[in-house]
Amino acid sequence: MGAAGAAAAVEAAVVAAAAGADALTGTGIGWRSEIAGVVSAVEGLGFSEVVAESLAPADPPRGVADLRERGVPVVPHGVRLSLGGTDPLDPARVTHLAACAAALGAPLVSEHVAFVRAGGRDAGHLLPLPRSRDALDVLVANVARTRVELDVPLALEPIAALHDWPDDEYTEGEFLTALLDRTGALLLLDVANVHANAVNRGQDPEAVLGTFPLDRIAYVHVAGGAEHDGLYHDTHTAPVPDAVLGLLGALVDRLPAPPAVMLERDGRYPPAAALLAELAAIRAVTSPAGRGAAPRGPADRGAASPPTDRAPAAHGSGPPTGLADRQAALVAGLVADGPYPAGHDPARLDAVRRALLRKRAGEAAKQWPLLAASHGDRWPAVFAEHRDGCEPVGALRDGWDVARALDDLGPAAARELAGRESALRYDGRSTPLPRLRTRLRRRLGG
Repeated sequence: MGAAGAAAAVEAAVVAAAAGADALTGTGIGWRSEIAGVVSAVEGLGFSEVVAESLAPADPPRGVADLRERGVPVVPHGVRLSLGGTDPLDPARVTHLAACAAALGAPLVSEHVAFVRAGGRDAGHLLPLPRSRDALDVLVANVARTRVELDVPLALEPIAALHDWPDDEYTEGEFLTALLDRTGALLLLDVANVHANAVNRGQDPEAVLGTFPLDRIAYVHVAGGAEHDGLYHDTHTAPVPDAVLGLLGALVDRLPAPPAVMLERDGRYPPAAALLAELAAIRAVTSPAGRGAAPRGPADRGAASPPTDRAPAAHGSGPPTGLADRQAALVAGLVADGPYPAGHDPARLDAVRRALLRKRAGEAAKQWPLLAASHGDRWPAVFAEHRDGCEPVGALRDGWDVARALDDLGPAAARELAGRESALRYDGRSTPLPRLRTRLRRRLGG
């Protein structure tokens, strides 16, 4: 695509985004199967969001379909595209995201300013990018490739980063502004992520907020977190803290009208009354009466961005070799016992590594509840003992490998393992297959 074509594509994206920016209103909550009943009972629900990778477009969960039948907008939220990765985008993932949008009649879709895979390895987690020209070029090109299949606007979410790269060329606000200017995308602003990053970087969160392109907000996330290893982790497993609600209020004060705001919760689900109380607290912050002051209007974007006149990488050209190598080295260091890339703080990356293992332990516990329960609070440590340095292979296989490695499972966990072994054939290397399917394939010579 030439420069004229790229400019026309961005202009078209800006026009579409202008309509998408007003598509969501009110207060929403992320749809999760564990709280589907609570979500369906929320009165005056403005919108919802579903993780795209958990959705089968041809057969959405009944709760999601019910929301659409009630006229509640549902946004597919991608977590696995790896838009900032130098590894080629997986076409099937892009197609799936577009299919989710079509199936739900979604007004827009969202993904992350992050990478997940590099060097043929999958980190199983959103990782931050260096805020550099090379990384920006990769992002812009991958957003362009994704947008080709989308019939609706794309909103991009900056992540909560537990570490930064040593050679950033932009501030976060500058990087986001340049990204949105070059792609025509919208901003999914997670104020909990802004809070987490400011705490971990020793910054003033309101000052950071003022440098973001707030005039491009599609909607807003809020969530709770927890402290581990002296860092604040945006876990989505705790109530929204007062500091995040306060930052949300500061955001509302900067805007001409309250944005659409969504509560994220991804574990340790509280009783329904507690979730409804959190939604009420969000409504109180975002309602003009609750703020007690007139809005001040859109915030200044802050300092001017560095020059952004470099064209996106052509579709046939590869990513910058140095960036590809560095991303691959980071993933290898975090999940495969490789050395950490030069220039990074090893103590900080150790904390990231432990956080990734805790996340994987939690995901494995959902697949292996009896195995995890048999170890109680020690489960994350037991999991880490057996899976540290082993690449993520999915929650089912991660838990299976731990179960097979333990000398004493306990009665309940042993029954759980025996049930899986009788139903599925797992060779320790590849995806488990139903035993009946395996027998049939052998009979057919497959």
